[in-house]
Amino acid sequence: MHKKTIIALVAALVLLLVAVFPAGAVQFGERDADDHPYVGLLVFDVEGTPAWRCSGTLLSPTVMLTAGHCTFGTSGGRVWFEPDVQAGRPDNGYPFGGGSSIEFSEIYTHPDYIDGAFFLYDVGIAILSEPVNLGTYATLADVGLLDELSTKRGLKDLSFTVVGYGLQSVVPTLQADLVRYRADVQLIDVNGTAGIPSGTSASFTNNPGGGNGSGGTCSGDSGGPVFQG
Repeated sequence: MHKKTIIALVAALVLLLVAVFPAGAVQFGERDADDHPYVGLLVFDVEGTPAWRCSGTLLSPTVMLTAGHCTFGTSGGRVWFEPDVQAGRPDNGYPFGGGSSIEFSEIYTHPDYIDGAFFLYDVGIAILSEPVNLGTYATLADVGLLDELSTKRGLKDLSFTVVGYGLQSVVPTLQADLVRYRADVQLIDVNGTAGIPSGTSASFTNNPGGGNGSGGTCSGDSGGPVFQG
């Protein structure tokens, strides 16, 4: 298994609509199976009650990276790592815990994060109460990698993979299976979109803002990774 480098976090614009459904899912993708076992389905509690779900990525046996708009204002949470959480219900305890879930012992949100400008410091960390021992974990890309890539010719030839547990479709029918999906996308630019300023977001094919890739993200994928390669 090859170590994957995270070049960005998914921050689906759908989240601005705030619903009981997950906080951004992979559309037009395929089941991930065991290709990315370090990507998990996170459920966060508000005042002790499950409130929304996100995706996240293990950087070590106990440190999980996700989005700040997922962790902000939460009182606890837990994660599942099986590729198909849907099939394991109710024995896996989703969304309340128990079963195959692992509780968070600590939750952190970037100190400069604010909901009104979530795209500026949209980073959250969840510490697991027990380790998940895998042969490999995801790693963070070097600072400035996306800016460097966006200035190169042949962006359409650069391959990226988005992974998450979000919605599979919204229109014409809602499909919200609790399944880990993946999709291949290409980088369009880092110029911002839909009011988000340049340098604070990346546009990929089939993301909000345009593109024609074979798959992309939606509600529930928030906090999930974009892998290079």
